[in-house]
This record gives sequence, C-alpha cells and structure tokens, in this order.
Amino acid sequence: MSDRSGGQSWDGGAVAALRRIAFLLERAREDTYKVKAFRGAAATILPMPEAEVRAAVEAGTLTDLPGVGASSARVIADAVRGVMPERLARLEAEHGGPVTAGGQELRAALRGDLHSHSDWSDGGSPIEEMAFTAIELGHEYLVLTDHSPRLTVAHGLSAERLTRQLGVVDAVNEHLGGAGFTLLKGIEVDILDDGALDQTDELLARLDVRVASVHSKLKMDADAMTRRMVAAIRNPRMNVLGHCTGRLVTGNRGTRPGSQFDAKTVFAACAEHDVAVEINSRPERRDPPTRLLELARDLGCLFSIDSDAHAPGQLDFLGFGCERAEQAGIDPDRIVNTWPKDRLLAWANG
Repeated sequence: MSDRSGGQSWDGGAVAALRRIAFLLERAREDTYKVKAFRGAAATILPMPEAEVRAAVEAGTLTDLPGVGASSARVIADAVRGVMPERLARLEAEHGGPVTAGGQELRAALRGDLHSHSDWSDGGSPIEEMAFTAIELGHEYLVLTDHSPRLTVAHGLSAERLTRQLGVVDAVNEHLGGAGFTLLKGIEVDILDDGALDQTDELLARLDVRVASVHSKLKMDADAMTRRMVAAIRNPRMNVLGHCTGRLVTGNRGTRPGSQFDAKTVFAACAEHDVAVEINSRPERRDPPTRLLELARDLGCLFSIDSDAHAPGQLDFLGFGCERAEQAGIDPDRIVNTWPKDRLLAWANG
C-alpha cells in the first residue's frame, strides 16, 4: 500500500519505527553507536504525548530534544506523517528476511532461548528490552544468563547483584503477566580451573536454567581441560555446556582457535548427566565445530540452540544455529528449547 507521496505507508508509530531500525542494525551487526542513537531517540519520545511529538515535527524542533539527532528526526517525522521511513525500508529490504536459507522448520519449532545477556553484565540493553524483543520474536520464554563474578571484564554479577537481579526478573514477569511469555532466571556461570562453578550453590539452586562455560585459560593442556569440563558436567546444577571450544572464526574480535580436550569423554559425560551441548548461534563462534557437533549427536547428547545475544537484535541469531542443527540431522526432540516451559524446567531442575 502506498500513500499519495509515492512512498509506502506506515502506521506503526515513531517509537516502533525507531526500535525496529535498532533491531535490524543489531541483527546486521552494525556499530553499537548507530543502534544506541535510534534506541535513545525512542526512549526520548516514548513518554511524550503524540500531539507533542507531532508539534515538534511540524515546528522542525525534534533535534532540540535530548537524544534525537538528524537521522532519528527524519525517521520520527516520516512515521508521524504515516510514511515508511526510508532508513527502515532500506534495512527491511537488506536484513528483514530470514537470517539463513535453511533451518526454517526447526526455527519455527523453537519455543525459546536459553542464553542471553543484558546491560547488567556485558550486554547492551536493559532486561525489559530483551524481554520485549523476545516476545516480538514469538518466544514463549527467554533465559537471562548474565555472567558470573570471575568474569570481571564482562562485569560479572556478584552474589549480591545476582540476588537483586532475581527481583527484577520477578518484576518484569509481573508487568508482562498474561503475555504468554516468561523471563526465566539463569546465569552463564564460569567453569573455574578445577571444574567448580563460579557461584554459590544456594544461588544456583534458585535459578531456572544454568549455562556453564569456559572463558579463561582456553589454551590449557587437553587432559587438564577435559578433567575441568567433566568435573563441571558432573555438578548436578549444570544444565547446558556453553560454546564448548571457545573458538572465534570471524568478526571484529579477531579469530581464536578452539580449546583442546577429549571431546568423546566430554560429550559422553554430557549424555550421562543429562547436560545439553549448546549449539551457539553467534556467527563468529559456530561452536561446536561440525565434527564435534556430529560426535555429540552420535553419542546421544541433548542440545540447546542458543543466540548468546548481547543485544535485542541478536536474539534473532537462532536461525544460524537451526541451520547447522538441521544439516547435522539432529532430532528436534533432542533440542531442549523446542520443549514447553514446564518440560524444560522439570529437566533443568530434576
């Protein structure tokens, strides 16, 4: 449908247009400062009465508002006038479709995501923005898994901060009551050098889902790394083995080889202790590598396809993991986030 100006019409409002642009920029892995410009403008006009925003458009004073620059002002003006903003139209054409050609059927079967980060650790957005975006993507649940204390570079959560975060999650769920969505309490807990988990057992017991990952001493001797990982897997609080090799294959962080360990021993322990192997969907990780993914499949492991999102737009990375799982011929029922919430929680806390 087009308006008389010849452009596409837009009836979603200015805030929705700004948020969608930020989402698509994140999905395309554009620079953070661009994303923040549009999210900041959305936050500025969100509490303003519609008539006040319209008046600023007509007076040409949008850029006098804090956080509204020339680019976001053009988006707001077009949206208020019912015209599809040109920046949004271009991004929809470039990045609005599925992230991959394959994996669509499996992507539709996923009910949620077990690995995500907020601005409480090294993510870029508030908890509620991550939850709102998960709802928009059709998730039934999202597990919030900010980092544990040892990962200071990622502002890992102390026991005190994690305790406070649990109250925030409760508040978000209360606010979202009736939306058919639940924000679940979780953590990405560091696997320490001896295989212990980097949080108190009392706090781990209060969580819904626990992802455990190695983030330090990735070049540890293969035998020692195997013992370290198996010790963590044997911990009854552990549910998901996150990005098992820690490798980076592309991206602005550079590349990094994966850790060395006895994969057969590690994955056999995962199968024995009902720990899911994460298929990390971040394009720069592609972890585990294909040969290890197929080995875990053959050893009978469960899997979790996770976005490891550090921003709302990255929640849509799940398609990358789904394509890899489909190519590996993994039965969807072995992927724990295809399960309804009650089944997932019974598994994670059984």
